[in-house]
Amino acid sequence: MNVRLEHLTKVFPGRDKKNTQVVAVSDFDFSIPDGLLIGLLGPSGCGKSTLLYMICGLENPSSGKVYFGEDDVTGIPAEERGVGLVFQNYALYPHLTVRQNITFPLENLTGEAKLTKAERMDKALQVAKLVQIEDLLDRKPGEMSGGQQQRVAIARALVKMPKVLLMDEPLSNLDARLRLQTREEIRRIQKATGITTIFVTHDQEEAMSISDLIVVMRDGVFQQMDKPQTVYDDPVNLFVARFLGTPAINVFEGHIEHSKLYIGDEAVMDRVSARDGKVYVGVRPEGLVPDSSGDLSMKLVGIEVMGRDTSVVSTHPDMTGVNVRAIISAENVIDRDSGTVRFNLKRGKTLIFDKETEARIFYD
Repeated sequence: MNVRLEHLTKVFPGRDKKNTQVVAVSDFDFSIPDGLLIGLLGPSGCGKSTLLYMICGLENPSSGKVYFGEDDVTGIPAEERGVGLVFQNYALYPHLTVRQNITFPLENLTGEAKLTKAERMDKALQVAKLVQIEDLLDRKPGEMSGGQQQRVAIARALVKMPKVLLMDEPLSNLDARLRLQTREEIRRIQKATGITTIFVTHDQEEAMSISDLIVVMRDGVFQQMDKPQTVYDDPVNLFVARFLGTPAINVFEGHIEHSKLYIGDEAVMDRVSARDGKVYVGVRPEGLVPDSSGDLSMKLVGIEVMGRDTSVVSTHPDMTGVNVRAIISAENVIDRDSGTVRFNLKRGKTLIFDKETEARIFYD
C-alpha cells in the first residue's frame, strides 16, 4: 500500500500568555512507495511522532490529506484505517498471556471479518512464528525480556495483516546489543510480509541500516527523502549533513576565491566551479587523507586506535565544532610527537554550503 501525504500540516494551540501556536508538522507533501520500509528521521521534538499519528488517525491534521493508495483516509477513524501501530513502550496487557495479547485485536471483529476461536489461535501462531516467539505464547509480559516484549508488540500489530505498519521509536527501550538484533529482525519481518512500514527514530545509524528510504525532518519541516547512502553522500543542506554520520561531519568556515576553496589561508581544493564568497566546508571523517605535504594543516590533539581504523583528533582555528576527527586505516602511521598533522581532502567527501542559507553548493 502506497501512502501519500498531501500538504499535511499540524498546528497545536499555544499554552503561553500570548497563545503562540506551535507548528509541529508543516506542509508535508510526498509519497511513500508500496512495500518499502521508510525511516522517518530527525532530532527529538521535530514532529516525527505527530506525523506518524496523523498517518494512523490518532491525530487530526490542521490541514492537508492522507491517502492510502487512491483512498482519502483523512477523516476515517484510526481503527478503520487498517494500520498496525507499535509503540515505544510496547503497551502490552500485563495480565494477559502472549497469545491473548496477540489475539486481542481480533476479538471484536464483526460481520464477514469475524473469526472463530480456532482461527484466532491459528493466526496468533502464524505471526508468533514470524517473529520467532512461538515457544513463549503461554507466558505473560512480565516474564519476558525487553526484546521479547517488543516482538510480542510487533506480532500484535501484524496479526490483522495491516495495510501499513507504523513504528514509533520501537527500539529506544532496549540495550545496544538488543537494538542491533531487533532492528535486523524488523527488517527481516518487513521483507517477509511486504507491508509498507514507517519507522520513526532519532537514531540515524538505526534508520540508515534498515531503511529502503529515509525522510529527514527538522522543526516539523521536510528536509530530504532518498536512499540512505544518497542522503549521506549528497545532503541538500548543512543540517542534513551534520545529522547523518558517525563520527559527525567536520565543518569549517571557508571561502571560495577564483575557483579555489580556502580554509583559513590554505587553498585546499582547486577547480571549484562556484561563485566567490564565504562558505561552510564539510568534510566527512573518511575524507581527510593524511599526507606530510597535504594542503590542510591542523594541530594534533590525539590518536585513538579502534582496531581496524584509527581516529585522528585535531583542531583548527576555523572549525565550527569541538574537534576535527579523521578516520584512517590503522596501517597509516601518524607521528604522535609532531604536534601538527596535515591532510589532503577527498573531493567526493568534501561538501560546500552557502554561508547564509546553509543550502548545498554543488560543484564539478
